[in-house]
Amino acid sequence: MLDQAIIEFDKAVRTVFASARSRRPVPGEDVPDAEMSETERAHAAALMRVNHVGEVCAQALYQGQSIMSRDPAIRDTLRQASQEETEHLAWTERRIAELGGRKSLLNPVWYGGALAIGLLAGRFGDRWNLGFLAETERQVEHHLKGHLDTLPPADQRSRAIVEQMKVDEADHAETAVRLGAHELPAPAKAVMKLAARVMTTVSYRL
Repeated sequence: MLDQAIIEFDKAVRTVFASARSRRPVPGEDVPDAEMSETERAHAAALMRVNHVGEVCAQALYQGQSIMSRDPAIRDTLRQASQEETEHLAWTERRIAELGGRKSLLNPVWYGGALAIGLLAGRFGDRWNLGFLAETERQVEHHLKGHLDTLPPADQRSRAIVEQMKVDEADHAETAVRLGAHELPAPAKAVMKLAARVMTTVSYRL
């Protein structure tokens, strides 16, 4: 148990403080960076910071849920999804730097809160755990669609990243449903949407 605790702590530290790496090519890396105004670049960087925070939270959620899961197959699924989210971390971090932005100052707070939520979700059993995962990914997919609508039209590099992230999140939701996810009640979905709105609003600026 001590070894596992060290591994989980190391994972948290790496997510919050280290630079992530991607095994897949960065979407849009062959697309020339477009000319944009300072306002457009700042807006795009802020949107990518929000997306980066979402991936920080996803790492913590998956970590908490996998710790609590009783089913080895579900733990493996959560870990696979977590690996893809790590790639999203790398993509968004790189794009933030290209745009001259910075990562959220509150990443340790976001991570800690999401980890607590993941641990709590896992306590309700694997089917509800999967239901929480499916609903989270649906809401993230919807959120990414909104970013595609508001990114500067010329910013095709950011757009390529967000589009691939959207595809991956939809796949994660479908996988959770296929494994037997329970549908969450409407009040739980509403609370999740409210929490996400707070996170996106604050991280856009900080």
